[in-house]
Amino acid sequence: MSSHDNVVVLASTRTPVEDSLVRAWVRSEVEPEHRDVRVVTLPPLSGTPAAYAALGALLDDPDILLLPAHVVWRPGEKDGNRRVAISDLLRGRNPYDPASRNQRSIADADPDRAPVIAGIPGTVGFLQQRYSESHQGATADAEAFGRFVARRARLALERADRAVLGPEFRSPGFLTEEILHSAHFRRGLQELARRVGPDQASEARAEEILDELATGWGRLFVDLVPRIQRMVFQRGFDPDIDVVPAELDRLRQTVSGTPVIFLWSHRSNLDTPVLNVALHENGLPLPHLFAGINMAFGPLGVVLRRSGTIFIRRSFRGDELYKYVLKEFVGYLAEKRFNLSWSIEGTRSRTGKMLPPKLGLLGYTAEAYLAGRVDDISLQPVSITFDQLHEIGEYANYARGGRKSAEGMSWLLGFIKAQGERNFGKIYVRFPEPVSMRAALGAPGGATTTDADARRLALQKTAFEVAWRINEATPVTSVALVTSVLLGTRGMALTTSQVHTAVSTAVSYMDRRGVPVVGSGRGLKDIAGVESTLKALAVPGGIVTRVDGARDTVWRIGTDKQLEATFYRNSIIHVFLVSALCEMAIVMAAQAPPAERIERFWADVQQLRDLLKFEFYFTERREFLEQVRTEADRAGKDWEERLTSDPVDLRALLMRRAPLTASFLLRPFIEAYLIVADVVSRTEGPIDRPAVVKEALALGEQYLAQRRIDSAEPVSALLFETGLKMMDNRGLLVEAPDRAERVGGLVDQLERVQSAIITIERLTFDLFIADRRRLHNRGAS
Repeated sequence: MSSHDNVVVLASTRTPVEDSLVRAWVRSEVEPEHRDVRVVTLPPLSGTPAAYAALGALLDDPDILLLPAHVVWRPGEKDGNRRVAISDLLRGRNPYDPASRNQRSIADADPDRAPVIAGIPGTVGFLQQRYSESHQGATADAEAFGRFVARRARLALERADRAVLGPEFRSPGFLTEEILHSAHFRRGLQELARRVGPDQASEARAEEILDELATGWGRLFVDLVPRIQRMVFQRGFDPDIDVVPAELDRLRQTVSGTPVIFLWSHRSNLDTPVLNVALHENGLPLPHLFAGINMAFGPLGVVLRRSGTIFIRRSFRGDELYKYVLKEFVGYLAEKRFNLSWSIEGTRSRTGKMLPPKLGLLGYTAEAYLAGRVDDISLQPVSITFDQLHEIGEYANYARGGRKSAEGMSWLLGFIKAQGERNFGKIYVRFPEPVSMRAALGAPGGATTTDADARRLALQKTAFEVAWRINEATPVTSVALVTSVLLGTRGMALTTSQVHTAVSTAVSYMDRRGVPVVGSGRGLKDIAGVESTLKALAVPGGIVTRVDGARDTVWRIGTDKQLEATFYRNSIIHVFLVSALCEMAIVMAAQAPPAERIERFWADVQQLRDLLKFEFYFTERREFLEQVRTEADRAGKDWEERLTSDPVDLRALLMRRAPLTASFLLRPFIEAYLIVADVVSRTEGPIDRPAVVKEALALGEQYLAQRRIDSAEPVSALLFETGLKMMDNRGLLVEAPDRAERVGGLVDQLERVQSAIITIERLTFDLFIADRRRLHNRGAS
């Protein structure tokens, strides 16, 4: 600190011990360098107007240098670390805020536990200028200026504390006050009040909303919450989270350069605890999580608010003030470079595959960026994958039309208890390449700033790019592969050797493509790895039934467990999706005259993409067609010649494409669409979607009993709802005299696709038999 004649030390102290420590520091560190030094204790946050007016009255000389200072309490050093222990919590101690009666003994015994920290100094004149800028040119009275100076001093001290405590302790302080007093916020609030009326956009109501949103990482909670979260998930999972060191190194660079939004695939209520632990234990700052306010129940809500959680209302349609305050809140956090976190899907996927991205919060951050409040924002895709989850039973219940359980303390205790029911395997977290908002939206002032339609289109592309990267980074697990094989038999049991035959071809295919596969997935090349996975799935309460026969042990997934098992299968469909579409298009094109088959192939591929676009992520059309071309070439560069030969040898053409996956992966979706289309075609009057889903569930059960379908997988409210979205997109839900006829056209298309899948299923079985015979002959020789 440079020499200065008139220095006022703003002491943020709460106890006599803290005051004495700051004054001792002033005598030894400040007074030797300055002629006139005074120590002024800041009024408490709840201080009276008179106390703040007295502070403001002292600061009448623009040349006074203000130096904020306070004591930072730290835990004692244990094994080279200063972290709160669980025992501290059990004893009611908070080493970051020790009881006043203990402070003197702590400071005397270990001075390193109570260092005095100074913030960046500033002159009174500088702060007067900042006040005027933030209050639209107004001149402050003594009380207002005293409050402004005290708030700035405390913020400066919070920033200084991070040099002592570490970057993971960064937390937004005085959020409500900072936002309410910013010129940007006040101008927007005044404009909103002119549009909707002062009663609907009052400052008092805005303050209530900000208080509801306000959050922060309490120092005690930075240490303890990740440990508690670890204690919860490791009751049922391997304690070591599987991460890629190189991805963490890249993430550290990203965090150091820009504010980061962690956007993750949401498959479990364990997602946030796992992400927090993965970041915290690798020395990365914890982000602030956006969560539904339904989770703010009981003591959990109090803990989560102090653990970086921002609770937002589930619905605020029509509440313009809430939208404005939330947008400004998000913009403020981005401007101050705080890291944020939310599920890009907006809610949990209960099918295992990713849901379409939601743009609400992403749009708010984009507005902050395009307004020039931050140079860039890094959108960090995060893939969180579990070998198994106990929640799949709950998801299967939703698929059968069940209702979501209300959150509460009993729900929370039941969730924690369920983690310890058995071993669920490992957890895998991946951090693929981030997406730069600047690169995605362009520089502020461009088309995305001035054109709302261009901005929305760019945001949609950005969100899909993030989701695509999540899918591409998601590693394939052995559970997902084995489950896919057993679901493909639709209840028929297989021996361990037969399962091994089926999965080994898929593993080889993924190796050739460079698909990320976890260690247990690569282990499926050996029959011992297959058996280990089957045993893990056949434990009590598991989804696989083990039958110990006279000669062999066989394994199957019964009808009652098929909906649960689809969660794992669906998590890897994206790996084989383009290949499966390619298979179906080849079969359907083969029905056309030879000269039309290539054109028919490309038309069918695009129609299949359009049919399934509400289920899966697809790249842009040009890139998608390039992917199809690559997959088609897997049958040989001469595939077009083979397809147009007359007669076409469809069996030979498809068998060169092993593995064949369409019947294993896509049949349930087509059958679900057929069921819901059947209901819509017979419905008169306006479409009541819940009623259609309810009837489709009953019809699906009837079809299953009649063996018109061989699996419970298509009998899913979740798939029926997506089918209705697809039909709505085609205008088939609009009440009209010819609705049944137009729906009939869709049914014809679906039945054509279903016929192709059945053909592929037969060839898949033939290929399986050929592989079994080859392996048997190899063993005999």
